Amino acid sequence: MTQSVQALTIAGHDSDGSAGMPADLHAFFIDGVYGHGILTAAVSGNSYGITQQQIMPAAFIKEQFRVLGEDFKIKAAKTGMLANDDVINVVADSYDPAKFGPLVVDPVIITKHGVMLLEPSAYELFRERIIPLATVITPNFYEAQKLTGLDLRDDEEVLEAARQLDAMGAKNVVIKGQHVEGQTTPVRDFVSLANGETFWLEEDYIPTNRVNGTGDTFSAIITAELAKGHSVEAGVRLAKRVVHQAIQNEIEIGHQFGPINHWAGQTAATQ
Repeated sequence: MTQSVQALTIAGHDSDGSAGMPADLHAFFIDGVYGHGILTAAVSGNSYGITQQQIMPAAFIKEQFRVLGEDFKIKAAKTGMLANDDVINVVADSYDPAKFGPLVVDPVIITKHGVMLLEPSAYELFRERIIPLATVITPNFYEAQKLTGLDLRDDEEVLEAARQLDAMGAKNVVIKGQHVEGQTTPVRDFVSLANGETFWLEEDYIPTNRVNGTGDTFSAIITAELAKGHSVEAGVRLAKRVVHQAIQNEIEIGHQFGPINHWAGQTAATQ
Protein backbone atom coordinates (compact mmCIF):
# COMPACT_ATOMS: atom_id res chain seq x y z
CA MET A 1 0.00 0.00 0.00
CA THR A 2 1.37 3.42 -0.97
CA GLN A 3 1.69 6.00 1.83
CA SER A 4 0.37 9.32 0.55
CA VAL A 5 2.04 12.62 1.44
CA GLN A 6 -0.36 14.50 3.72
CA ALA A 7 -0.85 18.20 4.43
CA LEU A 8 -3.24 20.21 6.58
CA THR A 9 -5.22 23.39 6.08
CA ILE A 10 -6.50 25.34 9.11
CA ALA A 11 -9.05 27.61 7.49
CA GLY A 12 -12.61 28.71 6.87
CA HIS A 13 -15.01 27.11 4.40
CA ASP A 14 -16.53 29.12 1.54
CA SER A 15 -19.82 27.58 0.46
CA ASP A 16 -19.24 28.39 -3.22
CA GLY A 17 -15.99 26.41 -3.23
CA SER A 18 -13.90 29.26 -4.60
CA ALA A 19 -11.70 30.19 -1.64
CA GLY A 20 -10.69 29.21 1.87
CA MET A 21 -10.50 25.50 2.68
CA PRO A 22 -12.01 24.36 -0.64
CA ALA A 23 -9.30 26.20 -2.60
CA ASP A 24 -6.61 24.79 -0.31
CA LEU A 25 -7.86 21.25 -0.84
CA HIS A 26 -8.09 21.78 -4.60
CA ALA A 27 -4.46 22.97 -4.55
CA PHE A 28 -3.27 20.04 -2.44
CA PHE A 29 -4.99 17.66 -4.85
CA ILE A 30 -3.50 19.07 -8.06
CA ASP A 31 -0.05 18.95 -6.44
CA GLY A 32 -0.45 15.29 -5.54
CA VAL A 33 -0.88 15.68 -1.78
CA TYR A 34 -3.70 14.36 0.41
CA GLY A 35 -5.38 17.19 2.31
CA HIS A 36 -6.80 17.29 5.83
CA GLY A 37 -8.77 20.28 7.15
CA ILE A 38 -9.35 21.95 10.50
CA LEU A 39 -12.43 24.14 10.15
CA THR A 40 -12.21 27.57 11.83
CA ALA A 41 -15.25 29.26 10.26
CA ALA A 42 -17.84 28.91 7.53
CA VAL A 43 -19.34 31.55 5.25
CA SER A 44 -22.46 31.52 3.11
CA GLY A 45 -21.84 33.14 -0.22
CA ASN A 46 -21.83 32.90 -3.98
CA SER A 47 -20.15 34.74 -6.85
CA TYR A 48 -21.94 37.96 -5.87
CA GLY A 49 -20.61 38.04 -2.31
CA ILE A 50 -20.73 36.72 1.24
CA THR A 51 -23.95 37.03 3.24
CA GLN A 52 -23.24 35.39 6.62
CA GLN A 53 -20.36 33.99 8.67
CA GLN A 54 -20.22 31.42 11.46
CA ILE A 55 -17.05 31.10 13.56
CA MET A 56 -16.35 27.68 15.05
CA PRO A 57 -16.14 27.32 18.86
CA ALA A 58 -12.58 27.17 20.21
CA ALA A 59 -13.23 23.80 21.87
CA PHE A 60 -14.28 22.32 18.53
CA ILE A 61 -11.16 23.64 16.80
CA LYS A 62 -9.01 22.21 19.59
CA GLU A 63 -10.67 18.80 19.22
CA GLN A 64 -9.96 18.78 15.49
CA PHE A 65 -6.28 19.32 16.23
CA ARG A 66 -6.33 16.50 18.76
CA VAL A 67 -7.95 13.85 16.59
CA LEU A 68 -5.84 14.61 13.52
CA GLY A 69 -2.61 14.77 15.49
CA GLU A 70 -3.09 11.38 17.13
CA ASP A 71 -3.75 9.52 13.87
CA PHE A 72 -2.21 10.99 10.70
CA LYS A 73 1.33 11.60 9.44
CA ILE A 74 0.91 15.22 8.41
CA LYS A 75 4.09 16.71 6.94
CA ALA A 76 3.16 20.41 6.59
CA ALA A 77 0.29 22.76 7.36
CA LYS A 78 -1.05 26.19 6.54
CA THR A 79 -3.42 28.69 8.09
CA GLY A 80 -6.18 30.65 6.42
CA MET A 81 -9.03 32.53 8.05
CA LEU A 82 -8.54 32.78 11.83
CA ALA A 83 -11.25 35.40 12.39
CA ASN A 84 -10.90 36.48 16.04
CA ASP A 85 -8.94 36.31 19.30
CA ASP A 86 -10.39 32.96 20.41
CA VAL A 87 -9.52 31.25 17.14
CA ILE A 88 -6.02 32.73 17.06
CA ASN A 89 -5.32 31.61 20.62
CA VAL A 90 -6.56 28.04 20.17
CA VAL A 91 -4.61 27.62 16.92
CA ALA A 92 -1.44 28.98 18.53
CA ASP A 93 -1.93 26.74 21.58
CA SER A 94 -2.77 23.62 19.57
CA TYR A 95 -0.28 23.79 16.72
CA ASP A 96 2.58 21.34 17.29
CA PRO A 97 5.32 21.23 14.61
CA ALA A 98 6.19 17.68 15.68
CA LYS A 99 2.70 16.55 14.66
CA PHE A 100 1.86 18.92 11.82
CA GLY A 101 5.21 19.93 10.29
CA PRO A 102 6.32 23.37 9.08
CA LEU A 103 3.62 26.06 8.97
CA VAL A 104 2.75 28.35 6.06
CA VAL A 105 0.85 31.39 7.32
CA ASP A 106 -1.52 32.97 4.83
CA PRO A 107 -2.61 36.02 6.84
CA VAL A 108 -6.23 36.29 5.77
CA ILE A 109 -6.63 39.82 7.05
CA ILE A 110 -7.48 42.00 4.04
CA THR A 111 -8.63 40.93 0.58
CA LYS A 112 -6.73 41.83 -2.59
CA HIS A 113 -9.37 44.57 -2.99
CA GLY A 114 -8.62 46.08 0.44
CA VAL A 115 -11.66 44.69 2.34
CA MET A 116 -11.02 43.90 6.04
CA LEU A 117 -11.52 40.25 7.08
CA LEU A 118 -10.02 40.01 10.58
CA GLU A 119 -11.57 41.68 13.60
CA PRO A 120 -9.55 44.84 14.43
CA SER A 121 -8.85 43.68 17.99
CA ALA A 122 -7.17 40.54 16.68
CA TYR A 123 -4.42 42.16 14.56
CA GLU A 124 -1.92 42.53 17.37
CA LEU A 125 -2.64 39.06 18.72
CA PHE A 126 -2.09 37.62 15.23
CA ARG A 127 1.29 39.35 15.06
CA GLU A 128 2.29 38.11 18.52
CA ARG A 129 1.05 34.50 18.41
CA ILE A 130 0.79 33.33 14.79
CA ILE A 131 3.60 35.03 12.87
CA PRO A 132 6.37 33.55 15.11
CA LEU A 133 5.09 30.08 14.17
CA ALA A 134 5.52 30.72 10.45
CA THR A 135 8.05 28.83 8.39
CA VAL A 136 6.68 30.92 5.50
CA ILE A 137 4.34 33.92 5.56
CA THR A 138 2.55 35.04 2.38
CA PRO A 139 0.77 38.40 2.86
CA ASN A 140 -0.80 40.19 -0.07
CA PHE A 141 0.05 43.86 -0.66
CA TYR A 142 -2.61 45.21 1.72
CA GLU A 143 -1.87 42.67 4.44
CA ALA A 144 1.81 43.56 4.33
CA GLN A 145 0.85 47.22 4.67
CA LYS A 146 -1.36 46.46 7.69
CA LEU A 147 1.13 44.19 9.45
CA THR A 148 4.09 46.56 9.04
CA GLY A 149 2.51 50.02 8.88
CA LEU A 150 4.43 50.79 5.67
CA ASP A 151 2.93 52.20 2.46
CA LEU A 152 5.05 49.95 0.20
CA ARG A 153 5.48 52.75 -2.32
CA ASP A 154 8.72 51.35 -3.74
CA ASP A 155 11.02 48.34 -3.70
CA GLU A 156 12.96 49.59 -0.69
CA GLU A 157 9.81 49.78 1.43
CA VAL A 158 8.85 46.25 0.34
CA LEU A 159 12.30 45.09 1.43
CA GLU A 160 11.86 46.86 4.77
CA ALA A 161 8.44 45.21 5.22
CA ALA A 162 10.05 41.82 4.70
CA ARG A 163 12.69 42.70 7.31
CA GLN A 164 9.96 43.63 9.79
CA LEU A 165 8.05 40.39 9.21
CA ASP A 166 11.30 38.48 9.69
CA ALA A 167 11.86 40.36 12.97
CA MET A 168 8.35 39.30 14.08
CA GLY A 169 9.47 35.67 13.73
CA ALA A 170 8.54 34.61 10.20
CA LYS A 171 11.46 32.65 8.78
CA ASN A 172 10.69 33.10 5.08
CA VAL A 173 8.63 35.97 3.66
CA VAL A 174 6.71 36.33 0.40
CA ILE A 175 5.05 39.73 -0.15
CA LYS A 176 2.67 39.40 -3.07
CA GLY A 177 2.40 42.28 -5.51
CA GLN A 178 -0.53 44.63 -5.83
CA HIS A 179 -3.27 43.97 -8.41
CA VAL A 180 -5.22 47.01 -9.64
CA GLU A 181 -7.77 47.27 -12.43
CA GLY A 182 -6.21 48.47 -15.66
CA GLN A 183 -2.70 47.56 -14.53
CA THR A 184 -0.17 47.41 -17.40
CA THR A 185 2.92 46.38 -15.45
CA PRO A 186 3.69 42.81 -14.31
CA VAL A 187 2.62 41.52 -10.88
CA ARG A 188 5.81 41.35 -8.83
CA ASP A 189 6.18 39.25 -5.67
CA PHE A 190 9.13 39.77 -3.33
CA VAL A 191 10.71 36.74 -1.67
CA SER A 192 13.06 36.82 1.33
CA LEU A 193 14.44 33.45 2.41
CA ALA A 194 15.79 32.39 5.79
CA ASN A 195 19.27 31.94 4.30
CA GLY A 196 19.41 35.65 3.42
CA GLU A 197 18.67 35.27 -0.28
CA THR A 198 16.12 37.65 -1.81
CA PHE A 199 14.57 37.79 -5.26
CA TRP A 200 11.53 38.97 -7.21
CA LEU A 201 9.07 36.81 -9.14
CA GLU A 202 6.88 38.37 -11.80
CA GLU A 203 4.16 37.44 -14.26
CA ASP A 204 1.98 39.57 -16.52
CA TYR A 205 -1.14 41.07 -14.98
CA ILE A 206 -4.27 39.35 -16.30
CA PRO A 207 -7.47 41.45 -16.37
CA THR A 208 -10.18 39.15 -15.03
CA ASN A 209 -12.72 38.87 -12.22
CA ARG A 210 -11.98 35.12 -11.90
CA VAL A 211 -9.40 35.37 -9.12
CA ASN A 212 -11.13 33.97 -6.02
CA GLY A 213 -8.82 31.63 -4.13
CA THR A 214 -5.59 33.07 -5.54
CA GLY A 215 -3.87 33.62 -2.19
CA ASP A 216 -5.21 30.38 -0.72
CA THR A 217 -3.90 28.38 -3.66
CA PHE A 218 -0.53 30.12 -3.63
CA SER A 219 0.09 29.29 0.03
CA ALA A 220 -1.37 25.79 -0.30
CA ILE A 221 1.01 24.86 -3.12
CA ILE A 222 3.94 25.98 -0.96
CA THR A 223 2.56 23.85 1.87
CA ALA A 224 2.21 20.82 -0.39
CA GLU A 225 5.78 21.20 -1.62
CA LEU A 226 7.10 21.46 1.96
CA ALA A 227 5.12 18.32 2.81
CA LYS A 228 6.99 16.56 -0.01
CA GLY A 229 10.29 17.66 1.52
CA HIS A 230 11.06 20.29 -1.11
CA SER A 231 12.64 23.67 -0.35
CA VAL A 232 10.77 26.89 0.38
CA GLU A 233 12.24 28.44 -2.76
CA ALA A 234 11.07 25.56 -4.94
CA GLY A 235 7.61 25.76 -3.39
CA VAL A 236 7.31 29.50 -3.92
CA ARG A 237 8.45 29.32 -7.53
CA LEU A 238 6.01 26.51 -8.31
CA ALA A 239 3.16 28.32 -6.53
CA LYS A 240 3.73 31.40 -8.71
CA ARG A 241 3.54 29.30 -11.90
CA VAL A 242 0.47 27.35 -10.79
CA VAL A 243 -1.49 30.46 -9.81
CA HIS A 244 -0.57 32.30 -13.00
CA GLN A 245 -1.81 29.45 -15.18
CA ALA A 246 -4.94 29.06 -13.06
CA ILE A 247 -5.76 32.77 -13.55
CA GLN A 248 -4.75 32.88 -17.21
CA ASN A 249 -7.13 30.06 -18.21
CA GLU A 250 -10.51 31.26 -16.95
CA ILE A 251 -13.26 28.91 -15.87
CA GLU A 252 -16.95 29.86 -16.02
CA ILE A 253 -18.31 29.26 -12.54
CA GLY A 254 -20.85 31.76 -11.19
CA HIS A 255 -22.10 35.04 -12.60
CA GLN A 256 -19.75 37.67 -11.15
CA PHE A 257 -16.54 37.04 -9.18
CA GLY A 258 -15.37 33.52 -9.95
CA PRO A 259 -12.70 31.03 -8.87
CA ILE A 260 -9.36 30.46 -10.51
CA ASN A 261 -9.00 27.35 -12.68
CA HIS A 262 -7.19 24.70 -10.65
CA TRP A 263 -7.40 22.25 -13.55
CA ALA A 264 -5.24 24.60 -15.61
CA GLY A 265 -2.91 25.11 -12.67
CA GLN A 266 -2.44 21.36 -12.45
CA THR A 267 -0.44 21.51 -15.70
CA ALA A 268 2.23 23.59 -13.96
CA ALA A 269 2.12 21.46 -10.82
CA THR A 270 2.83 18.26 -12.71
CA GLN A 271 5.57 19.55 -15.04
